[in-house]
Amino acid sequence: MLLRNAKIVTIEVQDSYGLIECGAIAIKDGLIDWVGADDAIPAEYLDGPVRDLEGRLITPALIDCHTHVVHGGDRAVEFEMRLKGASYEEVARAGGGIVSTVKATREASIEDLLTSALPRVDALLAESVSVIEVKSGYGLDRETELNMLRAARMIADHRNVRIKTTFLGAHAVPVEYKDNPDGYIDEVCIPTLKAAHAEGLVDAVDGFCEGIAFNTDQIKRVFDVARELGIPVKLHAEQLSNIGGTKLAAEYGAMSVDHIEYATEEDAMAMAKAGSVAVLLPGAFYTLHETQLPPIDAFRKHGVPMAIATDCNPGSSPLASILLTMNMSCTLFRLTPEEALVGATAHAARALGLSDTGRIKVGLRADLAIWNAKHPAELAYRIGFNPLFERIVGGESTAA
Repeated sequence: MLLRNAKIVTIEVQDSYGLIECGAIAIKDGLIDWVGADDAIPAEYLDGPVRDLEGRLITPALIDCHTHVVHGGDRAVEFEMRLKGASYEEVARAGGGIVSTVKATREASIEDLLTSALPRVDALLAESVSVIEVKSGYGLDRETELNMLRAARMIADHRNVRIKTTFLGAHAVPVEYKDNPDGYIDEVCIPTLKAAHAEGLVDAVDGFCEGIAFNTDQIKRVFDVARELGIPVKLHAEQLSNIGGTKLAAEYGAMSVDHIEYATEEDAMAMAKAGSVAVLLPGAFYTLHETQLPPIDAFRKHGVPMAIATDCNPGSSPLASILLTMNMSCTLFRLTPEEALVGATAHAARALGLSDTGRIKVGLRADLAIWNAKHPAELAYRIGFNPLFERIVGGESTAA
């Protein structure tokens, strides 16, 4: 298939993209076989199927590199509580928050978890998303954590999307271990991680390093096991305070450090040295009425790649729109539209350890988004508007 007469966004260097004003892309065997100016198309590509895109915009398909789309129930009541003045931490300490989702998730079957996740997945796919990271973390017992990961893997059997699974057993302390978080880590979390790895369910290991969750020593024990098993790590860190999670993640060469509103310039330097991606989650910042901005200027200064993601979850970010996430990253965190687009493509891929997608380059997967737009900034500019014309994943086309 040859796509021609299109404005093409190529991403080759950090935080910026190139534009081919009138270009073409040749796709063969699910990969990008050629890309260049429309008036320089090699003759061999003109012999097969050719599509005139009439000047539409082509970008890499978007990537959501941090989600919790598999879970049971919802937390609409807590939304109301927060509007009445309760903080996220107060809700959690009162028995709400993450733990309040655990009961519904434990009661759900694998099929229930899959069925409830698919509408959220479909919302992301409708905005061109080609890769979704899915975390466990709402089971907090062996069988439910495994079921969450199994359900996440099954999504790819029902939709044309790549799924990357992340074990997040160290997400919260369950009620039965309320006064014994160390016991939970040693007796439940680590054995479950080993079982999930043995079943081939884990692409990465995550944790929530925060005052209302786990401290650095507890996360370190989980990361040590991940290292023994050869699994890369990432970390929820510095969302509500700074207790040293970012530095710990950097010490373990984390693929990404996520949230990081309370990270410092020193943290940014550690991430730069480790090659970790900063994953910004404006949906949670918005929902929780946070005021502490992540250190964007420090990330820029030290060359830390910035990805963005929905953090789609039932409590702090019930957001299933990567386009709105792009807008929020600009309006709330002051990213440029260019940074937002690179953050939802190339840097999001890097946060997941993927080198075969997120850019438009010969040899990479043909994961593309075709938009009814003239300029890339339109994707972050509009609110509640989806200009997607067509989604192509692995060379397979799906009309919007």
